[in-house]
Amino acid sequence: MAEPGEQLPEEVLALIFRHLPLRDRATAARVCRAWAAAATCSVVWHDTTISCDCEREGTLLPYLSACLDHVHNLQLEFEPSREPSRRAATELLTALAGRTPGLQSLRLECRGEKPLFDAGHDILDAVHAICRAASALRHLDLRRLPFTLDDALVLQAARGCPELRSLFLDNRTLVGSVRPDSVLELLQACPRLRALGLHLASLSGSALQLLAARDREPFALLALRCACPEDARAPPLPEEAWVAVRRRHPGLAVELELEPALPAESVTRVLQPAVPVAALRLSLSGDTVGPVCFAARHYAASLRALEVRAAASAELDAALELLAARCAGLREIHCFCVVRPSVLRAFREHCPRLRSYTLKLTREPHPWMPTTVA
Repeated sequence: MAEPGEQLPEEVLALIFRHLPLRDRATAARVCRAWAAAATCSVVWHDTTISCDCEREGTLLPYLSACLDHVHNLQLEFEPSREPSRRAATELLTALAGRTPGLQSLRLECRGEKPLFDAGHDILDAVHAICRAASALRHLDLRRLPFTLDDALVLQAARGCPELRSLFLDNRTLVGSVRPDSVLELLQACPRLRALGLHLASLSGSALQLLAARDREPFALLALRCACPEDARAPPLPEEAWVAVRRRHPGLAVELELEPALPAESVTRVLQPAVPVAALRLSLSGDTVGPVCFAARHYAASLRALEVRAAASAELDAALELLAARCAGLREIHCFCVVRPSVLRAFREHCPRLRSYTLKLTREPHPWMPTTVA
């Protein structure tokens, strides 16, 4: 009888195996020599998503050991409150640091809640090791890590990963520990960086000046999260610095996320007319109507997505209708409170590029799902 692998070329088997979970890849690799060769070839592992919660304990790293050199783009999911999941993630990251100088992209996704007072030293030490070893790393996304990120990590990325194109540090921690000087060194060490996510307190006027330099390569995305006390105390960034950055990078998109910890006086410092805001997420404990009206007046040319979490009111409805009339390029609007029918009509009539919206006319059970525009 012919071996199963002889029925299909290796490249076809590889395309099939790349869509299988790890445990099924492991099973396929034990069928015959041809399947084993296909299951461990680089095509299968180039773009890899691994969930440490879905694999059998103790089988993850032994199976992966023969394939780590082929992993270039990795999304790693784990649950920090579950010890087996966390240990598997740490061991895998540590092994990658020792085996995979060709790693180009790493995204970490935490599921569930982290234990109370957990600083995440084991996971962060493994990320440090990756940044020391993976000199070809181009994309590092830590937005879903619930641990405090500090200067040491940013400086390690600056010194060990000169080819970085994107770095996202705007995670949902309650403390911002990355100083502006560290971000400045990062921008100097990584001249090809095109996308950066930060807490507001980590950004400085000097960093904006560096981005506005004539010899700076095109910069595409700046994501700023304003959620911790350090963000509320951050000094306003110079308006002229924003003007210079916008002139140097006309395609720059800024994403702003304003959380309840931000007092009203800080909101007025953050929202500046010269900032090319493409996405605005408002979840404020105070006034929301004012920021929505400000966005309608000053971000009409750049705004593509708006998310509002606030109490329903006639004033908010009026502000949303104003924004719909002025922001014709809007692609998404998500409002997590009940609105009057005229708000929905305004966005449907004035925003021809609208792709999805969450605009509920009556109370519904959560979670509220967006409506896709055909």
